[in-house]
Amino acid sequence: MEVIVKRSKRRKKTVQARMVDGNLVVMAPAAICDRELAEHVSSLRARMERRLGPRDDSHLEKRARHLNGKYFGGLLRWQGICYSDRQMKRFGSCTFEDGTIRISSRLRDAPQWVEDYVVVHELAHLLEPSHNRRFKELVGRYPLTERAIGFLIALDMMERRKGSDGLTPGLS
Repeated sequence: MEVIVKRSKRRKKTVQARMVDGNLVVMAPAAICDRELAEHVSSLRARMERRLGPRDDSHLEKRARHLNGKYFGGLLRWQGICYSDRQMKRFGSCTFEDGTIRISSRLRDAPQWVEDYVVVHELAHLLEPSHNRRFKELVGRYPLTERAIGFLIALDMMERRKGSDGLTPGLS
């Protein structure tokens, strides 16, 4: 992750960090010395990396099992769930016939609650292949659905501005 340091004359004592678009943004007082700031940045970076954890296929499998239990009563079964580097038009997909779920690797840096929404969306396709009323009710069990959709719309707009092919990523 890239570290962006922002010094402020208004900030007097504290050093803070937050994730913005996959970057660690560190806010620090303008008067802090470089050595002390480097120590803070190192500590904050390590803490953030521990908190985010590794985003790999086993991470997706654990999240899917957790979300299946929480929102589908643990009833769903799937063949596999993995990140896909080939999904540039969609954030996720589910092959209903064989129970294979793919999540775009673009979501590795997204907040966990956004990735969770995409996983819930694809899990719901195991019960309902189309985007009908029943499907929307299943996905609506996830309380951050509308917020996550807004995040994905904004992410799509940012990616298109950065020079992508102009195709609209989505979910299937």
